[in-house]
Amino acid sequence: MTSPLRYSAASLVRFARDLLTRAGLDDLVAADVAAVLVEGDLLGHTTHGLQLLSAYLRELDSGTMLRAGSPCVVAKHTASELWDGNRLPGPWLVLRALDTAASIARKHGTGTVSIRRSHHIACLAAYLKRATDQGLMIVLSCSDPAGASVAPFGAVTPVFTPNPIAAGIPTSGDPILLDISASLTTNGLTNRLFQEGRRLPHPWVQDHLGNPTDDPGVLFKEPKGTLLPTGGLDAGHKGYSLALLIEALTAGLSGYGRADPAEGWGATVFLQIIDPEAFGGLAQFTRQTDWLAAACHAATPRPGVDKVRLPGERGLAQFHRQQRDGVELYPGIMEGLRAWTEGLGVALPHAL
Repeated sequence: MTSPLRYSAASLVRFARDLLTRAGLDDLVAADVAAVLVEGDLLGHTTHGLQLLSAYLRELDSGTMLRAGSPCVVAKHTASELWDGNRLPGPWLVLRALDTAASIARKHGTGTVSIRRSHHIACLAAYLKRATDQGLMIVLSCSDPAGASVAPFGAVTPVFTPNPIAAGIPTSGDPILLDISASLTTNGLTNRLFQEGRRLPHPWVQDHLGNPTDDPGVLFKEPKGTLLPTGGLDAGHKGYSLALLIEALTAGLSGYGRADPAEGWGATVFLQIIDPEAFGGLAQFTRQTDWLAAACHAATPRPGVDKVRLPGERGLAQFHRQQRDGVELYPGIMEGLRAWTEGLGVALPHAL
């Protein structure tokens, strides 16, 4: 069997940056978007890494992702800001919001930036270590007011997007990195498996009659089914409740969401930075998180489980391994970008 091709992370960032620059983005903006996409692949989130690059290039080409401009500050208070993202590239906006929120948090303990009318923001986990490396805690969430694929608990009508929420929690060692959603699976994974003629690992979706199934095809054939909320048919009230909370944090706080006319694929974002030094202090914070991490690792695994891991632990291990040995891209990603490389005059990166 032929070994999959691997690429250095730096070469993939340059490659993505060059494509985005040729598509009209400023070099610094393109570099930020490229870095976030590649970090998604480094962490193993292959549906939210370079898999998105072709779609981003299409959005730039059509003008539904703006090439240039700045976010508008709609409201500004001591520890919070509301921005209008003007449909600029989401990863660049979120990185700027993270810098702003971190600066506020250093002064006031917490800093919150809400962004309405951002474009898609890629993999939430890709932002977290940027905060935890500074000894800061981060909470990041988003929704897409233009999309609906998740039904409320007990319903078959789509109302929400998967509505992910992520958090980065510092310890004295590797951080705890959470990245979950209000649905059992994502649109990215179901679309990939449907295109490949494969099924989900478990019945994470339902058909239009409410029957659970592992067939992602029910989401693409009329009448369409929906993604099940986290908890499924038995405990989906948990995911439903989480979705409502995330809608309040994103659309509610930004004042822009599903009650407004849809503008296309995008995101409404909530980002909060918390500085432990403003509370019990970072040393006491990590004393507590270190204890929790050690207790979880020491917990007796149930039969069939080799060891208990912390959220983000497997992704960080993959991140370090792929930084060292090269990034193994999901099959088809480079082939899908070939038309863009030819049209924009950018050479494919060399494999290691």
